[in-house]
Amino acid sequence: MNQRGRDVDEEPVGPVPRKRTGGRSARVREAVLTATLDQVAEHGIEGLTIGDVAARAGVAETTIYRRWGSRTALIAEAVTELAAVGNPVPDTGTLRGDLRLLAEQIAQLISRPGIARLVGTTIALSADPEVAAARHHFWEDRFQRSSQVIVRAVERGELPGDVNARAVIETLSAPLYFRLLVGDEPLGSAFIARCVDDTLTLHAKPV
Repeated sequence: MNQRGRDVDEEPVGPVPRKRTGGRSARVREAVLTATLDQVAEHGIEGLTIGDVAARAGVAETTIYRRWGSRTALIAEAVTELAAVGNPVPDTGTLRGDLRLLAEQIAQLISRPGIARLVGTTIALSADPEVAAARHHFWEDRFQRSSQVIVRAVERGELPGDVNARAVIETLSAPLYFRLLVGDEPLGSAFIARCVDDTLTLHAKPV
């Protein structure tokens, strides 16, 4: 009993405030990033303006500048978000299965309209410090996420303990980018399977 002679459990309880699951800030971010990717697909990075993105997203230009600061930073976050959303780190239980799924995710990403053009443009503009920093951020994020596949493969004994996780991911992904960006050829299932086989041949432990 408390001092007023009532059980604590009998104390009146006010309404419990509901947790916000998104809010306006989240909606604005989603709208702006979606508009950015749409603009890149249609006009490329060189044809994208903050004004066009703002108009398409239904927000003020100042909102975009306040949150992202520059066009390059905005594009970098939009592409990084695209690569992360809907592409969870594979965990099939085998290295081959994980590499196959990872390669398919990469192929689907870089085959999207405008993405190959975007990647090519960032390479061409690598002398620009802001562009170079954005590209570095994107790749570091991708490697960090993908490295979980390698860590689990080492734990299962499929890869040697001293394996270079970055080298494994590069072996898998480099041919995909080269084929699309340089050869301008489709990334079919047979080619993806070959990339996986080559990666396992080079890095996996002998059976």
